[in-house]
Amino acid sequence: MTFSSLEFLVFFVIVLAVDWLVLARFRGEGPWSVRHLFLLAASYYFYMSWNSKLVLLLLLSTLLDYFCGAWIHASTSPWKRKLALAITMTGNLTILGVFKYTNFFLENVNAVVNLFGGSSHLAIDLILPIGISFYTFHTMSYTIDIYRRRLEPCRNFADFAMYVTFFPLLVAGPIVRAAHFLPQLDREPRFSDLNLRRGANYILMGLTKKLLLSDWLSTLADPIFANPAAYGPLGVWAGVVAYAIQIYCDFSGYSDMAIGLAALLGYDLMENFNMPYISRNVSEFWSRWHISLSTWLRDYLYFPLGGNRRGPLVTCRNLLIVMFLGGPRRFPPRGK
Repeated sequence: MTFSSLEFLVFFVIVLAVDWLVLARFRGEGPWSVRHLFLLAASYYFYMSWNSKLVLLLLLSTLLDYFCGAWIHASTSPWKRKLALAITMTGNLTILGVFKYTNFFLENVNAVVNLFGGSSHLAIDLILPIGISFYTFHTMSYTIDIYRRRLEPCRNFADFAMYVTFFPLLVAGPIVRAAHFLPQLDREPRFSDLNLRRGANYILMGLTKKLLLSDWLSTLADPIFANPAAYGPLGVWAGVVAYAIQIYCDFSGYSDMAIGLAALLGYDLMENFNMPYISRNVSEFWSRWHISLSTWLRDYLYFPLGGNRRGPLVTCRNLLIVMFLGGPRRFPPRGK
């Protein structure tokens, strides 16, 4: 179920209607708000519509960081705090590494062996869980911020699970920090003309990018990349340009729709793209492209590794580590 599908439209209309018209009177009643539980159930249903079994992986990641975050906050012993952090980091990175990099690693092994005249066809039938990078980065940043004493842990599991699984964020981000999202769960959203107009504008902008531009440009770029020798230099350059616009419209279109969907539900998400192709240099490009991901990698990986403060060799090492963890990337799913 993708944002641009008819199935999702029906799903979201039902969620929006129940949220605003039926559950309005339950807002703010009790620590486990009925509204939050409903949106949490809707988010799990959204994820299960893609793969019902892998929702257990999402739940495992949520449980791991919820309890480790509480352990870190409650501990006064430095070594216990470090142990809890090490457990959650190891668990999260192991899950991410196994599902995201196993086939990537095997494909490169096959390529190297075949390059030197051998024959290798190593492969594992392993499904890449949708949104695994995004919800893993959500949970990791939550625990790290608690360890740094920049964040108080959630009072209940439902709020934290809501933060991790909120369905507008699961497909392609943006990656929202817990310090930004969790306080919004404590306030009572109001159905206002501003949220309606803002949400509708973002959704229409995202649908335009995705359906009218990205999907159309893919019909131009895909054949050229499949057989570049048949198109000549000008054709290949046209394919490169089409692909560059396609990938931007695809990712930014999903982010725009996520911001719009969240706005209609009363939540504020950060901007994720800021016209990156008008950047004057590579550094400015990365500050405008997938902003939530690039700032996450900067704050939680690049800076802790030392950034660029320890000489050019260490800087290159840090950049390679950051790029390895941040990729390889895929488009948001095109089908169910």
